[in-house]
Amino acid sequence: MQRPLIFGMVHLRALPGAPRNKLSVREIADKALREADSLLKNGVDGLIIENMHDVPYQRPEHRSPEVTAVIETVSIRAQFPTVTAGVQVLSCGNKEALSIALAADLDFIRCESFVFGHMGDEGFAQSDAAELLRFRRNIGAENVKIFTDIKKKHSSHALTGDLSIADVAVAADFFLTDGLIVTGQHTGTPVNKNDITQIRAAVNQKVFIGSGTSVRNILDYSESVDGFIIGSEFKQHGYWENEIDESRVKEITSLLAAQY
Repeated sequence: MQRPLIFGMVHLRALPGAPRNKLSVREIADKALREADSLLKNGVDGLIIENMHDVPYQRPEHRSPEVTAVIETVSIRAQFPTVTAGVQVLSCGNKEALSIALAADLDFIRCESFVFGHMGDEGFAQSDAAELLRFRRNIGAENVKIFTDIKKKHSSHALTGDLSIADVAVAADFFLTDGLIVTGQHTGTPVNKNDITQIRAAVNQKVFIGSGTSVRNILDYSESVDGFIIGSEFKQHGYWENEIDESRVKEITSLLAAQY
């Protein structure tokens, strides 16, 4: 099997209007590019930009346009012209993410609510595959892949409690996702390996682990997934709010590379 890819998270500092905003737009962009450089020079294969520090997250109907505008200023493609890069807009900003990816020449988005509605800490997230794929076609962004969380973290799935993760994977596949993202219950929580087994048996899709990957468990998953999305583990003391620890990045990327 080919070596799984490692995508490093670039957690943007709080954007203008967010309760924790302290930096200017230029300072936010410059810091993001420095973090991206730290990740890439220590062996990650790609990047995902995300407005992680914008807590508490807004639903799309309450989010104003400056979020999209500011994220577009992070010139990943100009600085790193060949890197595979994507974007996620919290929370459930899937159309915004597609718009950013088109304008900034990014490769994919991470989509939180593709199939089956769920209750998140920011409120109810309605599924949007039908609208999202039509929006992608309408704006001419069909080269932008949509990778979708299923049974996503930080959420209650009681409404779909009678559906297995394989059932949700089948639905996402039927609704034309470009790839699946599997997580634990929370940021930094490992994935249940049985979930991966069920998904692999149910659909022929790319599968990425979206939480909880660490130096202690990455090799346990490496033969069964196409990639890892890593944020917290690359930070000082393994906590998402901290600065990137380049030694932690290098440790994981080197460990995985040594197996292939």
